[in-house]
Amino acid sequence: MTQDTLIQVQHLSRHYGPNVAVNNIQFELKRGEVVGFLGPNGAGKSTSMQMLTGNLAPTTGSIHICGIDLLDKPRQAKTNIGYLPEQPPIYKELTVDEYLKFCARIHGVEKNRLTTAIDSSKQRCGLTEVGQRLIGNLSKGYQQRVGIAQAIIHSPAIIVLDEPTVGLDPIQIREIRSLIRELGQEHGVILSTHILPEVQMTCDRVQIIRSGELVFQDTMEALEHQFTGSCLVIGLGKEVSEDKIRALANVDSVERITSKRWRLVFDEGCEQVQDIAEKIITNGWGLTELTPEQKTLEQIFVDITTSEEVQPNSHDANDHSTEAIS
Repeated sequence: MTQDTLIQVQHLSRHYGPNVAVNNIQFELKRGEVVGFLGPNGAGKSTSMQMLTGNLAPTTGSIHICGIDLLDKPRQAKTNIGYLPEQPPIYKELTVDEYLKFCARIHGVEKNRLTTAIDSSKQRCGLTEVGQRLIGNLSKGYQQRVGIAQAIIHSPAIIVLDEPTVGLDPIQIREIRSLIRELGQEHGVILSTHILPEVQMTCDRVQIIRSGELVFQDTMEALEHQFTGSCLVIGLGKEVSEDKIRALANVDSVERITSKRWRLVFDEGCEQVQDIAEKIITNGWGLTELTPEQKTLEQIFVDITTSEEVQPNSHDANDHSTEAIS
């Protein structure tokens, strides 16, 4: 484990009787990374987060936090972790200052550093003006900020955020995403979510979990490149049968958009736009549109989480050549 490696997970599994919630996952987190932990509901994200933060014991495997074995020395390891669960652990009857002071003391912040720690966390989370207000009177966006503030008040190396923007309005979501990117500059951040734009806007690297297994680990750029095939939308002046459209080129699939518009999907590198255009013109079908398309992140996500061909851990967690770290 290198000095900048904050989390090292090896062969981590969690069983509930015969049910396997998490199966043999492996990965690392380095300082300065924001890693998206992405997967559909029920895939094992929250179970993984609970194990990483020491709130749930794994059935098998090991977790090292800043070089400390979480199972052997849990209290020492947990001092390096800040955790925001899906439901923020806030006391609505307290003011923001009272609550953050309570959290700082729980995390072992020394008395002579309490005021500095509270002021710093409030400043970073945009809470400076609401310190004297009751948490219960704040908007949900501000309550979420309070939840993040308690996670960073002891300046942990690692910040784990489980679904941090669920239920927020678009403006609040944008503010929280900006805060996550800022935190990622000094800490290592794991962001667990099933919201695709969340990962796209905040993360450098993505890990996709399906049925308890990691099926993809790499940078966002590699995700989009590796799983993005070529698509071409064509518009015709005449109605043409699907068989004739398929005969234009070697395509993976043909999708009818309207009676005169089609979407052709190719293997990457197999697209021959000029040849297709010439065939359409030669056939006298009337070419009205020729638009290259790329798969959306949503389409890529669906492909990965539903395909039987994707192999777990498609990029080994120890292969740092793929880490460009978000």
